[in-house]
Amino acid sequence: MRRFGTLWFVILVLLGISSVSAADSTSLNVAVAANFERPMEELAYIFEKKTTILLRPTYSATGKFYAQIKNGAPFDVFLAADCRRPDLLYKEGLAEKPVIYARGQAVLWTRIKALCSEQSWQDVIKKNSLKKISISDPITAPYGEAAANALKKTGIWEQIYPKLIFGHSVSQAFQYAEMGSTDVGFTALSYALSKEGKRGCYWPIPEAPPVVQKACILKRTENRHAAELFIKFLRSDEIKPILMKYGYR
Repeated sequence: MRRFGTLWFVILVLLGISSVSAADSTSLNVAVAANFERPMEELAYIFEKKTTILLRPTYSATGKFYAQIKNGAPFDVFLAADCRRPDLLYKEGLAEKPVIYARGQAVLWTRIKALCSEQSWQDVIKKNSLKKISISDPITAPYGEAAANALKKTGIWEQIYPKLIFGHSVSQAFQYAEMGSTDVGFTALSYALSKEGKRGCYWPIPEAPPVVQKACILKRTENRHAAELFIKFLRSDEIKPILMKYGYR
């Protein structure tokens, strides 16, 4: 009888170990718009600590992710930098109903201290001394689209077009300006408020409306419960201080 009880005890222990291992190994592949990289780094740490669910973020332009997801890319959750692509994925039957998780802002940023005394982004962008200006591709990157629309609205687009250097994402547009490949760069406020961004200065772009960002769970996911927990976390009051830290509302 003792031997039978011991056997069951061993089996239960092994089952318990197996269950813990399964929980620990739960992970989510998350497609994250490049503008949200800095807050995502902090949010992933907190979420993993709370739930033991591992987040595996990939950062790129929203338009590129949309194309990849349509072609079967193995993502569980999509954090876009716009509303249009998640809404399209929902209409196409590839995603659950999207939800708003952040509202960001396009800005003009520079590392050149001599420019920081200028009063507005238009004063800066019209300076003849500027040789190169970085901006993310307006076709695939919503923050690049917002900046381009502001330039066109103010009649500056054609004037500075020969100086524009296009990055594939808002992250690359910021890196160009940060590393000195361009004099200034159109980027997201989140980058301007980052550790690297604070080494320079930035100007708001009133002509560019807030960039409303949606997230969605992709129907191909095999970890729906984990994905739902992450979306709930993403919209909780708990993370608002982090979003505000990077200029999101």
